[in-house]
Amino acid sequence: MNSMSKHSRSQCWALRSRTLEFTSLPVIMGIVNVTPDSFSDGGKYFGAPNAVEHALQLVTDGAGILDIGGESTRPYSDPVGLQQELDRVIPVIEQVARQTDVPISIDTSKAEVARAAIEAGAEIINDVTGLEGDPQMIEVARQSAAGICAMHMQGTPQTMQDNPVYEDVVEDIYRYLGQRRDVLVQAGIAIEKICLDPGIGFGKTHAHNLQLLKSCDRFHALDCPVLVGHSRKGFIAHVLDDRECERMSGTVGAALGLATQGVQIIRVHDVAELHRALILFQETFPQRNLSR
Repeated sequence: MNSMSKHSRSQCWALRSRTLEFTSLPVIMGIVNVTPDSFSDGGKYFGAPNAVEHALQLVTDGAGILDIGGESTRPYSDPVGLQQELDRVIPVIEQVARQTDVPISIDTSKAEVARAAIEAGAEIINDVTGLEGDPQMIEVARQSAAGICAMHMQGTPQTMQDNPVYEDVVEDIYRYLGQRRDVLVQAGIAIEKICLDPGIGFGKTHAHNLQLLKSCDRFHALDCPVLVGHSRKGFIAHVLDDRECERMSGTVGAALGLATQGVQIIRVHDVAELHRALILFQETFPQRNLSR
């Protein structure tokens, strides 16, 4: 751990059929949105052929995990029906799993989608509701032995940005994630299976997002890997005071700050750019030791 970090960090994440070992650099989770309406790349990779090609390119670019989702969770997005979500993601997962060994994550809050995705080859369930949105999700997670990412979200995608309020955003979310971890463990899910995500942009103001990003080291005390998904989000344009700016460079800049805090997994659209930046980051911090 470097001098900027205060808490010990988890060294591995047990997935469905393998264990992901962390090194001094974060693992990059590449985003594969099989949707027509995601906030940043909606429609660009909609449809199985485009999505599969994109996923495999992200592996070439340096992704260590592929996060495949078929329902947008951008603010004010509309829910997607079960069959429609299955039709979007399952063919993609099946084809990608046949062509790469990189672990696949299913980005869903529906237990039936998670079950089908695991059967198709996924290793991880990434649930923006913290496994609270579907009463069957915890049992699917337990039975499948998949890796779990539980995220914090205040409200729902339809309401989360209306007026998010916290007493202390870092401590409130710390307590919530600790409670969700404990619920999952009590349900029979090994703590080694659990990853936690503070949910940048999910029911937070720009100020909340920035405070969380500055304080991610705090979450290591929960003894689970920490995942952060800040890619191309609105706070970047706010900080740069340019609503029309491209947000890739801001995403990379924030990711390097997260790397100094020992964050284990960073979820982004721009995998190649972050991968290159992290290589140079490591070369310019040769004494860094995030292994403690």
